[in-house]
Amino acid sequence: MFDNLGGFEIGALLLLALLIFGDRLPAVISDGLRMVRNLRNMARNATTDLSRELGTDIQLEDLHPKAFIRKHLLSEEDEQAIRKPLQGIYDDLRADVDGVHKELKDVAAAADVRSGATAASTPPRPRSYDVDAT
Repeated sequence: MFDNLGGFEIGALLLLALLIFGDRLPAVISDGLRMVRNLRNMARNATTDLSRELGTDIQLEDLHPKAFIRKHLLSEEDEQAIRKPLQGIYDDLRADVDGVHKELKDVAAAADVRSGATAASTPPRPRSYDVDAT
């Protein structure tokens, strides 16, 4: 939750909380923790009630609309029928991208100046020295 906060930022937030709430800070923290606990219990009770009403086992992650439809309303055949047209388009696009990638690698290998065949066929460029050294 606080992965992107450093020690200085956390200290500044604690100092700000102390300035805002003063002596009531422990009571505010305990009220906040109690509210989080109550919210977790409410979510757990809602999933329990929902799973009892539907007659299936529902986890909290299953309440996302996509996951709910995928798990409880669609069969595997229905899901495959929905994915099939898009999968064909994806496969065609992937094959095209792989072909372009291979062609680019071939062109890069042919134009590589470190290889002996290309370096021998092109004459070396003369070096230019700057005589104006003022």
